[in-house]
Amino acid sequence: MEKMKMHSPNLTQDNVARIRELFPNCVTEAKGDDGAVKLTVDFDQLRQELADSIVEGPQERYHLNWPGKREALLTANAPVAKTLRPSREESVAFDTTQNLYIEGDNLDALKLLQETYLGKVKMIYIDPPYNTGNDFIYEDDFAEDAEEFLKRSNQKDAEGNRLVANTSSNGRFHSDWLTMMYSRVRLANRLLSDDGVLFISIDDNEAHNLIKICQEIFGEENFVAQLAVQLNPRGRHLDRFVAKTHEAILVFVKDGLNATSVHGLEKEGRMVEEYNRKDDKGPFRLLGLRNRNQSFNPTTRPKLYYPLYVNKEGGAVALERSESHAVEVWPDAPNGIKTCWTWGKDKVAKEGGLLCAEPTGDEWRIYRKDYLHSDDGAVARTLVKSLWIDKEITNDYGRKAIKDLFGSAIMDFPKSPELMAKLVKMGTHNDSIVLDFFSGSAPTAEAVLVTNAEDGGNRTFIMVQLPEIVDSDSAAAKAGYYSIAEIGKERIRRVGKRVLDGECHEDWNQDVGFRVLKIDTSNMADVYYTPDILDKGNLELYVDNIKADRTPEDLLFQVMLDWGVDLALPISEQTIQGKKVLFADGNALAACFDNTGSINEDFVKELARQQPLRVVFRDAGFKESAVKINVEQIFKSLSPATEVKHI
Repeated sequence: MEKMKMHSPNLTQDNVARIRELFPNCVTEAKGDDGAVKLTVDFDQLRQELADSIVEGPQERYHLNWPGKREALLTANAPVAKTLRPSREESVAFDTTQNLYIEGDNLDALKLLQETYLGKVKMIYIDPPYNTGNDFIYEDDFAEDAEEFLKRSNQKDAEGNRLVANTSSNGRFHSDWLTMMYSRVRLANRLLSDDGVLFISIDDNEAHNLIKICQEIFGEENFVAQLAVQLNPRGRHLDRFVAKTHEAILVFVKDGLNATSVHGLEKEGRMVEEYNRKDDKGPFRLLGLRNRNQSFNPTTRPKLYYPLYVNKEGGAVALERSESHAVEVWPDAPNGIKTCWTWGKDKVAKEGGLLCAEPTGDEWRIYRKDYLHSDDGAVARTLVKSLWIDKEITNDYGRKAIKDLFGSAIMDFPKSPELMAKLVKMGTHNDSIVLDFFSGSAPTAEAVLVTNAEDGGNRTFIMVQLPEIVDSDSAAAKAGYYSIAEIGKERIRRVGKRVLDGECHEDWNQDVGFRVLKIDTSNMADVYYTPDILDKGNLELYVDNIKADRTPEDLLFQVMLDWGVDLALPISEQTIQGKKVLFADGNALAACFDNTGSINEDFVKELARQQPLRVVFRDAGFKESAVKINVEQIFKSLSPATEVKHI
């Protein structure tokens, strides 16, 4: 029976395995500092494999480098022996919601989410520290190798919240900030789906460096745009020389060739007014079928240069001349220059019902009907512009939203919910997962709930926020809030109630809850990660390797993390032969953490008859070593598809 590792994946070894598949001669065995033999990469050989000439020493190349970059990569790949502990009392609809609120260090959170959400997140939005010299950044510890990092991560964190001021006088002012961002963006990239998109709010201090980081991680071809978003129309009066009115939102996609990565926005206002005609299919506008770009002509696009035939009586259009369709029309400009149609003959044959002709002077012009609504009722969309100046997206609206919810402006620069809703509509499908790992007061969560209520979608969110302590003199502290995480959770609670009190789409599942999970040290005692100190027979059966203050539900969530099981699955409890068994999503996972030493074969057989997909036992629960040895055989007999492990 396999033992669960109970720590996040070692991404370095995953990367070595990928290199071994492509270049087996570049992976060899070598001794580490601890004397253990493991697979490592022969980088000299790998460089030669990837070069078309003899490689001798470092080569000049175009890239962004800074002190700490290699350490950041090492730390991003290193596993962490931590867990997520559920907090039912702080959650809303814990047993039914699909939304998650993770409280703790976002680097740890991104590592812990790797098994479960790898390639599943459709949209990530972050609003990180801008590195202005007046804000705080994470102080990551890079002065250790992966194994030391793993060991330390299982200990109590003596560093508190690990936020430090990064003043402009710091000799590593840019380097420290880049190091913090590099490891987190690398991990975030792995979570994105093939059609995933990353939005990052940033200002001029680090936008140029952040673009370079993301281009290195995502690839230059996957940089979409640097949106200019006007957040302060009056301008910042303390700026030098130029009063800045806008910030940037950087847009990167996982795959620039995937057309579903970023959506256009539904048309509204004047754009809707253009649809000033109507028939039994609804409002429409007329668009000229002739391509006005003169570089498209009979020479460059010969298949798009052909005549169409018009019926004078009703303006109907056909490909062939007939008695009723006798007026011949070519795609020529009024001045006689030959251009071409935007549709080929095959498309005209298939969708010719959308074409119509109208006389202009002595000539006929051919148009296509462009309807405001599609056959399924969806409103026509338009490409997003790179300059955003809507008044509803400014910081004033962000503060107003907070004030309306809490009675006072307890956050200084919250993003407007309208701004966040715009991004959610651009970056998601109706069933997408949205992640924000610098979530602050959780405007991203609000945008997800409001958008779902409007269009009936079932988007879910994962918010990650450090329990950063607010200033004792701040409006937040005076309102009774101890940390930024407390504000974020309370905001989601209040927004949820307000949304349900308003008009909701009839198809929406009305999930306004969230499951609070808090990052903590591993549930497992040190002996679990250093079993070599207990090497006599079956001694591990008599050693309780789980910390005394941890509950069965605590253990379940660490098992779910280790196994890559969805953290939002419903959890139920059954009593089998007097022992508590926890089930995730019916039979997706069954866990018995009984530690009384009374689990016998009869109990194992009864549990196996329920045929769970996965099952996990606690070592201290088995009545005797023979029972543990026979567990796998029992399941092979009664439920051969079940994967069996122990902790």
